[in-house]
Amino acid sequence: MLTPEQLAGLRRDIVFTAEPGGVPLTFHTTWGLFSPREIDEGTRLLLQYVEVAPDADCLDIGCGYGPLGLSLAARAPQGQTLMVDKDFVAVDYANANAARNGLGNARAQLSNGLAQIDPAARFDLVVSNIPAKVGKELLALLLHDARARLRPGGRLYVVTINGLRQYMKRNLGEVFGNYDKLKQGAHYTVAMAER
Repeated sequence: MLTPEQLAGLRRDIVFTAEPGGVPLTFHTTWGLFSPREIDEGTRLLLQYVEVAPDADCLDIGCGYGPLGLSLAARAPQGQTLMVDKDFVAVDYANANAARNGLGNARAQLSNGLAQIDPAARFDLVVSNIPAKVGKELLALLLHDARARLRPGGRLYVVTINGLRQYMKRNLGEVFGNYDKLKQGAHYTVAMAER
């Protein structure tokens, strides 16, 4: 049985510093969020291949505590970055991490995919570390909605487990009419499609 001190320790924020995409950032996370002790391998791989202009307006779908979105906001200081997640705890942590890192151009909001985002919002860049068990129905919505929200020439970057590689190739090809596999690592594949 855990002591009160041990329980109190588990309730404290997990804090670490990392350089996702070459930008030093400090993250506070908590148990129950995806990869709370460090930035996961898939996110790190994706950030190595994302090209972002300094004035890009970015969208991070399924932001968690914000490693992807905050890295993009830091690399696109003249743009705005919107981070969305269906988990209110993730949204709270992503917003707090944006403030902690002085990224006034980044904010997080609750949304199941793009369902709760302002329909008029448009983006130059959409990124997502797509969970392996997202389901084909939600994945279809994410891809179609992302394409609809991208400006002409805008890009969608995704990272998935290698087991979804062919599925993503087929579906990005169908929805966007193009597909580019940027990197296949030991466990994850980074792909990009352009509107």
